[in-house]
Amino acid sequence: MNLAFNKNEDELKLLVREMARRHAIIEKGGGAKKLQKQRDAGKMTARERISFLVDAGKPCLEIGAFAGEEMYQEYGGCPAGGVVVVLAYVQGRQCIVVANDASVKAGAWFPITGKKNLRAQQIALENHTPIIYLVDSAGVFLPLQDEIFPDREHFGRIFRNNAIMSGMNIPQISAIMGSCVAGGAYLPIMSDESLIVKGSGSIFLAGSYLVKAAIGEDIDNETLGGADTHCDLSGVTDYKCEDDAEALTTIKDLVDKMGARPTAGFSKVKAKAPARPSDEVYGHIPFDGKPFDSKLIIECLVDADSWKEYKATYGKTIICGYARIDGWAVGIVANNRKVTKNAKGEMQFGGVIYSDSADKASRFVANCNQKKIPLVFLQDVTGFMVGSKSEHGGIIKDGAKMVNTVANSVVPKFTVIVGNSFGAGNYAMNGTAYDPRLILAWPNAKLAVMGGAQAAKVLLQIEAARIKKSGKELNESEMEDLKKSIEERYEKQTSPYYAAARMWVDAIIDPAETRNWLSYGLEMANNNPEHKVYNPGVIQV
Repeated sequence: MNLAFNKNEDELKLLVREMARRHAIIEKGGGAKKLQKQRDAGKMTARERISFLVDAGKPCLEIGAFAGEEMYQEYGGCPAGGVVVVLAYVQGRQCIVVANDASVKAGAWFPITGKKNLRAQQIALENHTPIIYLVDSAGVFLPLQDEIFPDREHFGRIFRNNAIMSGMNIPQISAIMGSCVAGGAYLPIMSDESLIVKGSGSIFLAGSYLVKAAIGEDIDNETLGGADTHCDLSGVTDYKCEDDAEALTTIKDLVDKMGARPTAGFSKVKAKAPARPSDEVYGHIPFDGKPFDSKLIIECLVDADSWKEYKATYGKTIICGYARIDGWAVGIVANNRKVTKNAKGEMQFGGVIYSDSADKASRFVANCNQKKIPLVFLQDVTGFMVGSKSEHGGIIKDGAKMVNTVANSVVPKFTVIVGNSFGAGNYAMNGTAYDPRLILAWPNAKLAVMGGAQAAKVLLQIEAARIKKSGKELNESEMEDLKKSIEERYEKQTSPYYAAARMWVDAIIDPAETRNWLSYGLEMANNNPEHKVYNPGVIQV
């Protein structure tokens, strides 16, 4: 490998290490003292519960790990949105596990907590995946109740989805392993089966203090809504467990007895290793943003000898082709970052969508829908081509055609942001708004309405004009300071962590793990025989 490859590799690995460092902090939840307090009370922490429940040695993929990062600082923060969500195997069956982290504000629901829970339910609905809730929550975070309680896609939507999933025969199991109060009490009881841990689990619409204030009744929480009450007297819960371990073992037993379900029938053959090692991808992403051949990335992802390119000599700024990932048949739509020439000898910039490439991609997506082949989008897009030549050539029409085709696609779609994700290119390449089954970002990804340099110039002009209108003239030094401030703010907003904090992407991942994530997602998607999308709604944070 050459010097440029080694430099690229070093730079991307540094970003991966920074991602791991940040994740290690998030794993501490509300801090070591609060985690230990749970253990001292005879309870496992959220992550310990998940580790006990899921199958060892099999993939366990965390969704929304960076949700809430650097948000809600005035309230002390909300690591991982106060809830841990993983895609994992339980007794050999793919499941989604949602575990409240009681070390973060007693597991209270912030707005981002609601959005993350809705995303977990959306994945379950789209893929017919069983979902397991490990409940330990104080309910809605009252200082922000107006941002999570009353709207169409707020807290109540979660209970509606409980009902929808039950109607679709998607199994839901809840274990009440701590506090479960007020409106939050409906989630475990609207699940198909519920467990409660004796001594630590409690569920009621109003706790003992509120009962005393409301009706003057003196009663303790255990008698009001503990395990004995709800298993022996009210019949609200189905299984009584002595501790966390018994509850989690019971869940394993329940999942183990689930019968086989019909599948979508997507093509799967024996997997082959990629032609290039998966970790070679580090060296193919230029750290300085220079053009590169995106086919090198594809060769690190797909099974050897499975790639068949579609319209290779036409619309070269988008690469389309059929392949297999871990044996699963897929159609790949990838932005090509290599500078190319069209048939007329005209230069075409890498990462830009031209009319011919939009037309090619539209046809290819339609073909994959016709043949029931899931789609994988590899985003590194700066947007659609602008200028009089493109406008006169109908770029808006061709772009609209591509967006229309992607929006109406019914086969499972997966998106990986491997570089830039700017402007309408994000939409055409199956951004979050277009219902990808999973949307993943590499740690070098950037998401924004336009590139940083262009945006900074526009924002600087607007801000300088506003200041001038107020009667003040900025000197050269002040203009430079303003420019720097705008660039820093915009750069922060384009970061993948900014996007992940708001759940615009499901996860920031190690590029070398992309193939594993996609393989898991394809297996999950195959469990929905209708392979249709159901959108339960999300909170806008």
